[in-house]
Amino acid sequence: MEQIVVNSKEINLMQFLKWANVVVSGSEVKMLVDERLVTVNGDSEYRYRRKLKHGDIVEIDNQLKLVVIINENN
Repeated sequence: MEQIVVNSKEINLMQFLKWANVVVSGSEVKMLVDERLVTVNGDSEYRYRRKLKHGDIVEIDNQLKLVVIINENN
């Protein structure tokens, strides 16, 4: 499980997947979500702009697991 540090108070799913270099564009995120390949904390996610919080676990296609680490100090 890879930890992705975000230097922001909040981030949504689309921004997070781009920040983590999982996708290049928002349309790629939409495709993954529409095909139900994204889960957040084990639940299938259907919202591209779902707000993520510190400690959330985002999984892509049962292969890639990312942990959201919010660093509000920057």
